[in-house]
Amino acid sequence: MIVLGRISEAFGIQGWVRVQAFGDDPLSWRRMPKWWLSSDPDAADDAWRPVGLRACRAQGKGIVAAFAEVEDRNGAEALAGLYIGAPRDALPETASGEYYWGDLVGLSVENKAGVVLGVVDSLVSTGAHDVLQIRDGEVERLIPFVAAYVLDVDLDAKRILVDWEADW
Repeated sequence: MIVLGRISEAFGIQGWVRVQAFGDDPLSWRRMPKWWLSSDPDAADDAWRPVGLRACRAQGKGIVAAFAEVEDRNGAEALAGLYIGAPRDALPETASGEYYWGDLVGLSVENKAGVVLGVVDSLVSTGAHDVLQIRDGEVERLIPFVAAYVLDVDLDAKRILVDWEADW
């Protein structure tokens, strides 16, 4: 499962929820007729509960969503804190040069000199740009996920090439 976001709270009285999105284009999720919910973002795929998407729209700086199975505020309040996910094959295709965070986690990161800096452990959204959190044993590196530093992402080779020195 790819974790897309988290339900933060109920919105209104007709079963809508406010969603904290973990990506750049959450409105593209409207193309998925089902979303999957879980209290644990690391749960096994069969622990995620599918729900039918009734509607999804922009609201302020975020999004709100309504599910077929939830008709009122009480039902929406019960969903607060749950994670939203989807199997990778259910997600909309990304544009060229765009990636789902889940596709980047686990990729090896090496610099132009061929030095392996570690593996992508997670990503952090700073508002200005995303940051790759790289782990190599006890060493952690934070590399901005911007074109100035990330030169190539090769999902097939499971490798990210960066302009970053090992001692930075």
